[in-house]
Amino acid sequence: MSESLIRLDLHPLADHNWRERCRTQLNQQGALVLRQFLQPAALQAIIEEGNAQRHLAYHTVSKHNVYLMKPDEALSADHPRNRDVISTKGCITDDAIKADSPLRLLYNDALFQSFLCDVLGEAALYPYADPLSSINLHYAPHGQELGWHFDNSSFAITLLVQKPLAGGVFQYVKDLRDADAGEMNYDGVAAVLDQRQPVDALAIDAGDLVLFRGRNSLHRVTPTEGEVTRMLAVLAYNTAPGIALSETARMTFYGRL
Repeated sequence: MSESLIRLDLHPLADHNWRERCRTQLNQQGALVLRQFLQPAALQAIIEEGNAQRHLAYHTVSKHNVYLMKPDEALSADHPRNRDVISTKGCITDDAIKADSPLRLLYNDALFQSFLCDVLGEAALYPYADPLSSINLHYAPHGQELGWHFDNSSFAITLLVQKPLAGGVFQYVKDLRDADAGEMNYDGVAAVLDQRQPVDALAIDAGDLVLFRGRNSLHRVTPTEGEVTRMLAVLAYNTAPGIALSETARMTFYGRL
């Protein structure tokens, strides 16, 4: 199954030494980009599926702070803890992804999951217990963006399906805080928001798979420019079985349960 989906000639998922190199790069750089990860036919099928299902997308415009937390009223409105950024997106959810979709086949592929566990240092990966959250396909037409934020989860796995003509650039600042130590680094966040801090960018093309550790690394996607919609698949796993996204989160992100 794997060889019909994945360019195993470029990405020998079963090779122990190759996995080790991937793990080292992810740990050192906070990001791993596996270029031309998908077979061209599989990528084309996902693009066609995305275009056909796009009318099902739920669109949201949200204001949030970079910590994705409620405002702290003890601090001023312009404090980094309370400053709003904007995220605009539309997405289709797991229940809209067909059983024979290359996205579904990739998500469930045993070799792919084994590779991810090895590189991420996890014992096992599990799908979400709710029917919406495991696989999401995001659409960002002209002007839509993802504001600066830290992730709640320790890792994210994404696949760029369609690249826009311009914009839609993934920018990040590695290890800006230590979330496990309760670190917020307000000064560092303010420097990024005020554009006083240089940021890194990932050059990503359609068909590239990205593993990213975003809990401590501040990141955003700049506004899409032009008539080609940015399409991005998010493959979301848990490190324990039976976990569902909260009903509040599902209503916020998807508009339904």
